[in-house]
Amino acid sequence: MFTGLSAFPLTPTDETGIDERAFVRLVSRLAAAGVDSIGALGSTGGYAYLSREQRAWAARAAVEAAGTTPVIVGIGALRTRQVLHLAADAHAAGAAAVLLAPMTYQPLTDDEVFGLYEDVTAELAIPLVVYDNPGTTHVTFSDELHGRIAALPNIGSIKIPGMAADAAPARVAALRALVPAHVTIGVSGDWLAAGALTGGADAWYSVLGGLFPETALAITRAAQVGDTAAAVEASDRLEPLWALYRRHGSLRVMSAAAEALNLVASPNLPLPLLGLDPVSRSELEAALHELGLDG
Repeated sequence: MFTGLSAFPLTPTDETGIDERAFVRLVSRLAAAGVDSIGALGSTGGYAYLSREQRAWAARAAVEAAGTTPVIVGIGALRTRQVLHLAADAHAAGAAAVLLAPMTYQPLTDDEVFGLYEDVTAELAIPLVVYDNPGTTHVTFSDELHGRIAALPNIGSIKIPGMAADAAPARVAALRALVPAHVTIGVSGDWLAAGALTGGADAWYSVLGGLFPETALAITRAAQVGDTAAAVEASDRLEPLWALYRRHGSLRVMSAAAEALNLVASPNLPLPLLGLDPVSRSELEAALHELGLDG
């Protein structure tokens, strides 16, 4: 479950609520494609914008639509009490694991971050993925903090930001030396994933995989069998898409791409988030056509 491709779908949402049929369709596509796990209610899934009731529904719906594919459910929230409630809901829904990023308004100290994971893992009956996402949460994990947290019970994996291919072997090795052997190391940052996977990372927690699972699987499987050239070539081919990610953020790009594929309606992001502007949307549609991803 904590190796290979973990695909993170959108949770299509407007001001009236979640588009339930579209969400189930997105999750079902991933299971049919054969991804290794599905990450419901990650950052791409807009967890921070949803109520507890909406998140509980999405967890149940994802588990049901995924069939035998393990589902990892995001449980991030501002207060520890809220996180514990969300963890209980995810467990009750049948989630195989949970994903926790330390959300904050006030800056958190290392001891406060550790205390969050200590409190949550003490009550968990399923594994937890530590979500290190400083670009969104503005919480920076030191390697020492990762080591402390990874020693807690029920920690199954660490999701870290991607890194350049030439830095990946040393980065992964340094972190692996500090965490227990059973804790896998996964990466996000889709345009950097191929280099990280070929550099020793165990898993790709993928935004791309949430909408284009076959494309992401091709990169992942090549890396897993040691075919570095094929993995890098397949990733480099997606540079038109990666460039849009870097300019607009992966969530907005995948939102517009899902619209282009007629998988979701518009709007599908919760306000105040806005979709791509018309010019950028045209660029995306051209890129999808060029890459053969529009059919």
